[in-house]
Order: sequence, then structure tokens, then C-alpha cells
Amino acid sequence: MPSLHSLIVDVLRLCLWLVLLAAIFVPLERLFALQPRRILRARVWEDVGFYFLSSLLPAFLLSLPMALVVRASHLIVPQAYYGWVSALPLWVQLAATFVIGEIGFYWGHRWSHMSPLLWRFHAVHHRPEGLDWLVNTRAHPIDIVFGRLCGLVPIYALGLAGRGAAEGNLPAVLFTLAGVVWGFFIHANLRWRLGPAEQLVASPRFHHWHHTKSGPIDRNFASMLPLMDRLFGTLHLPGKDWPADYGVAPTTPPPSAAPR
Repeated sequence: MPSLHSLIVDVLRLCLWLVLLAAIFVPLERLFALQPRRILRARVWEDVGFYFLSSLLPAFLLSLPMALVVRASHLIVPQAYYGWVSALPLWVQLAATFVIGEIGFYWGHRWSHMSPLLWRFHAVHHRPEGLDWLVNTRAHPIDIVFGRLCGLVPIYALGLAGRGAAEGNLPAVLFTLAGVVWGFFIHANLRWRLGPAEQLVASPRFHHWHHTKSGPIDRNFASMLPLMDRLFGTLHLPGKDWPADYGVAPTTPPPSAAPR
């Protein structure tokens, strides 16, 4: 159990991050807004609450399963294999981590759209009828834990995070941090398009189509690399268009993620 002191430190750290994120995204969304939205919009304080809940609780819930994964990897994976992986150039380790982690996250996200049980948790993230940077953390903690497990377990199981020691898991830490930061960007209320780069890295338009109400929401599952959706047949980027509306009803059944 985390001590009161560590909890206070974590809350203060999250407050600083919230101020920094707001200082970046609020002006950007005012200058380059895709849709007019007030800063103090409806349910904004509810989303602030989700920001703290989604940052604190999943980290606590992940501690035990990830410790078990690290322990199992320590018992199963030969020491020589860890030595071989650690001897690879850092850029190779990072590239492998991001690709393998993205594959894991992609399928975890896709399964959340296929399973009625998982969809009950994931649908919380799809209910907002408009997107901005703060909607990124409007999610059920169970949904966040499941998605991160799907992304992190393969990384640890394949030895890309060393044996779980702090000095050896830099690729896993960077993958998680990049996914969180990029999540704020792709949810942002920005009319930016990334041109040809949209085929390589996730953009706001790429992810906004995942939240559309009128179109298929069983598309664009990747968090950072649209290549995953292209490989598995779920990429959806029609012309230069943006979604006309967003959100799902609380009783919406899980969509089918089978490619059409």
C-alpha cells in the first residue's frame, strides 16, 4: 500500500502535470480549434476528476500483475537471452519495444470493442460527445489497466525491459510515457493534419474517427502507429474529412471489430 506521503507527492506531481498540459493545449485549442468549445465546458470538472483517478488507481492496480510478470520472466527466460537483448543498440531496443508494445496495445484495444464485458468498461471513454485533450483520461481504471497490460506484458516477457530493474526498463518506461503524452495530442480539439506523416504516426484526425458516432468506431485502434491498423485491416482515414459527431449511448452494444 502506498504511504500517505507518497500519495501526496503523486497528487502534487499530477497537479503540476495538469497545469503544464493545460498551458500547452488550452492555447493551441483556442488558436486551432476544430470545433468551438469553451474552456470551462460542461463536465470539465468531472474530466479533471477522471484525470486524477486514471493516473493514480491504475498504477496501483498494475503493481501486482506486473510484479508477477517480472517474476515469471525471471524464472523462465534464460540469463543468456537477457544478455543478448541488453547488448543490442539502444535504438534497436527502443524500436522493438514500440512495435511490440503497439501490437499488444492494438489488440487489447480491439478486444475491448469485441468483448461485451470489456466494452462495458471501455465505453466510458467513448461517451463524450466532443473531444479535447482532457478527454484522453476520461476512462474506466479497469479499461486502462487492461490496455496497459496488453502493451507491457509482451515487452517484459520478451526481455525488452531487462529483468524489471529500474536501470533496465528504460524502453518500457519510454513506451508508456510516449503513449500517455501522445494520447493527449490525438484527443485534442485541433484541426491539424499531418499530411503524409498521418500514415506513420497517429494524428488527431486519425483518432477522432475512432470516436465518431455516425461512422464505424471499430477502426483506428493504434495509439501511436497507424501501421498496425493498416496491417490488420482497420485503418479508416476517408479523404480530408473529419467526423460530424462523437459519442455512444451508455447502452450501445459492443461494435464488431471484424474488418469489412
